[in-house]
Amino acid sequence: MKFISALAAALCVAFNVHAAPLPPAVKQALKQTGIPQSAVGIVVQQTGGHKPLISLNAKQAMNPASTMKLLTTYVGLDLLGPAYTWKTEAWLNGELEDGVLHGDLVLKGYGDPKFTIEQFWLWLAELRARGLREIRGNLVLDRSFFELPLHDPAAFDNDPVRAYNVGPDALLLNFNTLRLRYLPDGDKLNVITEPPLDGIRLDNRLTPGPAGGCDGWDDRVIVQPSGDSVVLQGGYPGECGEREHHLSVMPHPRYVEAVFRALWKELGGTLQGELREGVAGDNAKLFSTHHSDPLSTIIRDINKFSNNVMARQLFLTLGATEQASIARSVQAVQAWLQKQRLDFPELVLENGAGLSRAERISAQHLAQLLQRAAAHPLSAELRASLPILGVDGSVKKRLRESPSAGHAHLKTGTLEGVKTIAGYVRSNNGKEWIVVFFINHPNAKLGQAAQDALIQWIQQRR
Repeated sequence: MKFISALAAALCVAFNVHAAPLPPAVKQALKQTGIPQSAVGIVVQQTGGHKPLISLNAKQAMNPASTMKLLTTYVGLDLLGPAYTWKTEAWLNGELEDGVLHGDLVLKGYGDPKFTIEQFWLWLAELRARGLREIRGNLVLDRSFFELPLHDPAAFDNDPVRAYNVGPDALLLNFNTLRLRYLPDGDKLNVITEPPLDGIRLDNRLTPGPAGGCDGWDDRVIVQPSGDSVVLQGGYPGECGEREHHLSVMPHPRYVEAVFRALWKELGGTLQGELREGVAGDNAKLFSTHHSDPLSTIIRDINKFSNNVMARQLFLTLGATEQASIARSVQAVQAWLQKQRLDFPELVLENGAGLSRAERISAQHLAQLLQRAAAHPLSAELRASLPILGVDGSVKKRLRESPSAGHAHLKTGTLEGVKTIAGYVRSNNGKEWIVVFFINHPNAKLGQAAQDALIQWIQQRR
């Protein structure tokens, strides 16, 4: 056993020996931030090349944060295809006569990652156009397609209202979030909320806060959901002008009900019954089906804006048959890797979004995945989903004034103690390079300068 371990270590060292050393600017940036080279994993390799230009701790299993979305979206493209869509169904559990439904309206979800408020309004308008006006039964939500453990939005970082902590749901609507826009008005502070939530009251107790800069302004706003009300407390610095954020303030079923009642009333419809969870009866009739945007569009939002709940919805879809579960999706990804003859023994999957303390992959294997993706017939779709350096998405403000802006498609990831980046960089000589740069260290948040230095070094190669 000791011989095998020693051999593996020797091979790892040999792998690094034949690669070029880290550029001095990268070494210096790491040194200045107190991040040892042992805490990073780096691979730089030309697209289509067989040997890395730079390799450091490439085989070490590391937390990739949101760069794990590259695996989820690439597998999704290959397994499902770019035209794949999700459906949401409306069933009538009763007779419809002269616009009156004598029974329940059942909404059944299949995991649409991006069922927005605008799409929901249009779909409800279609239900009205099809002749449904009055529902004398209940609104029944069928969320059974996802077989999931109870989700605790506070479990990850004890901040349950943050949008990134929204859990997946078969009937996910509008990311289960409320948009709050803050409008300073002298010594008052007005708050606009979207979408409309029937039966939910906003209790605005915010006061104009003292001047103190706008960094972390939203940390000064305390949002406390309480039953059918949302209480806003704390101070808001008026000098920051109009700002907004998206928060999750109630469970999925209550949110869907509140939005449905508000929009249905606006469309001239009525609902006499209550919210209930269940399934359509044996005698229920399919009334209408809504189809989502195609997967090629969905992955752009997942990767460009690092949308966690959308990534989780897609991940669950990968293994879905009659039902979807995390275990089925993990098995589906492992089966896909085996079919591709990719052996990633260190891979750990929890939700496919990277919002995890458990997920692991090595820099070498993520680079290998990007290498496969570059040669895939759908490579253009994956590249187009990645943020463009200095232009849009999560890297919009990164190196925007440098010559490297616009010359890289990169996915980023950030957690406490984790900072990662991976994707494609085009150099001055026209060659395209795969770059993976993982940092797992308490000072990781200070590591952007080192990552940026490597990106610029690659881009300036001639």
